[in-house]
Amino acid sequence: MGNKASKDIEQEQLFQLHLKSAEGENSNGQNNLGYCYEHGIGTTKDEDKAFQWYLKSAEGGNNSGQYNLGNCYENGIGTTKDEEKAFQWYLISAEGGNSSGQNNIGYCYKQGIGTTKDDKKAFQWHLKSAEGGDSDGQNSLGHCYQYGIGTIKDEEKAFQWYMKSAEGGNSNGQNNLGHCYPYGIGTTKNEEKALQWILKSAERGDKFDQSSVEYYYRNEIGISKIKKNENKLMQDIC
Repeated sequence: MGNKASKDIEQEQLFQLHLKSAEGENSNGQNNLGYCYEHGIGTTKDEDKAFQWYLKSAEGGNNSGQYNLGNCYENGIGTTKDEEKAFQWYLISAEGGNSSGQNNIGYCYKQGIGTTKDDKKAFQWHLKSAEGGDSDGQNSLGHCYQYGIGTIKDEEKAFQWYMKSAEGGNSNGQNNLGHCYPYGIGTTKNEEKALQWILKSAERGDKFDQSSVEYYYRNEIGISKIKKNENKLMQDIC
């Protein structure tokens, strides 16, 4: 049996387990089933069903379901786009301790999505998310410190939070960390480290950093300490 066929069977079995759990009124199962429908895992992709199961999970008090329901409303997944409802569900999720919800409610306050723009509240929610270990929240908090959004500008703290996010595998954090090094933002200028982090971000599919990698290589910036096996990425991009 090929790897793909084996993976398909595993995903179908997982879907059935989530379906049984969801039908048994388990809010975690309902959230997981919604995720399967949203992304077509073990079943045919169906955003309408994804929305309905996220709604059941959210109404059952599940903060992950509340976060995913907010995402549906924000992006019009299986329902009509409604930024105010997105904000409301993100807030419920965030107040329930969901670190992804906390990051998103911070973003809503930062951008004025479904609510009045408030940089100080944005910062406070990004801080909660970051301290809760969310790599997106850590990246967002770094951005707040770098540009003084809702707090005093502090490039060293920006660098530290970008580093936490990057080390957690977050491509946006890796991107931002990579762009701190060449300009000495919150750290000593280091072009080799800049390229190393930009490479990591590019390997995870970041289009902007793929272009940056090309620029670094073509101009021979910071490549003296880069391992030879990393050259393959450049060949793929160019």
